[in-house]
Amino acid sequence: MRRVIIGAGAIVAVGAIGTAVTLAVTSSVSEPSLDPQGLAGDGIEVNSISDGDIETVPSTPAPDESAAGTEEPAEPTPDPTAAPAADVHVYVDYLSPGSGEFERANSRQLAGWIDENAATVTYHPVSMLTASSNGTKYSLRSAAAAACVATHSPDKFYAYNHELLVDQPDVDSSGRSDVELADLAVAVGVDTPKVVRSCIEGQDFVTWAKEATSRALAGPLDGSDDLVLTSAPMIVVNGEVYVGALDDPAEFSQFVLTVASETEPTATPTPTPTATPTP
Repeated sequence: MRRVIIGAGAIVAVGAIGTAVTLAVTSSVSEPSLDPQGLAGDGIEVNSISDGDIETVPSTPAPDESAAGTEEPAEPTPDPTAAPAADVHVYVDYLSPGSGEFERANSRQLAGWIDENAATVTYHPVSMLTASSNGTKYSLRSAAAAACVATHSPDKFYAYNHELLVDQPDVDSSGRSDVELADLAVAVGVDTPKVVRSCIEGQDFVTWAKEATSRALAGPLDGSDDLVLTSAPMIVVNGEVYVGALDDPAEFSQFVLTVASETEPTATPTPTPTATPTP
């Protein structure tokens, strides 16, 4: 009888442990992975710029005027509105100094092109420098935070994206905490501050940010046929990678105009009428 009771108790104990393990595994496997809403692929398209979103950006300095007649006039900066709307994709890491450099130099003219419907601009937050923030994974968390703003307050994504890029922490520093990332979102005026804060501090889109980076590294990138992510920033215009200076808006403008012109459909030439000979 003693042996039967002990054996039965052991079976019950093993069954309880098995049930607990099964529940733990099942709950971890079935936990849903949250994805941002309203994205084009893994990118966030900016359709409009609110007043004041880029007021911290200095305008592009004009060349110094010289005495009349002593120097030839400077060649004007190309205007992308002369060509069909360009498809611009900007892959940014919020810890990458180059990403901040490009934003500071080009945000004003990008905003102008968006307002004039001269270009569609899509930002892709990626996390290339996740291991460069003292273990805090700032690159990953900030990309996820940007996705929170894009999902819950899309009209304020550009302002938030801009602030993350122009006021970056240093590489190999800890970066902003989740609370500070949420505070910044509130500061730019998100529509639903409590929801956005909960999303950022709960790291709702961290898994998405990691997977989106993996997809970009594997390619092809959105807006291209065969490109893969090799660095951040990476700017793709009509399927062509920009390799010029990140801090030269005139060079970038020229690149955009050239690429847009090359991809413009060839117009059918209009026949020229033959003149009637004079008797």
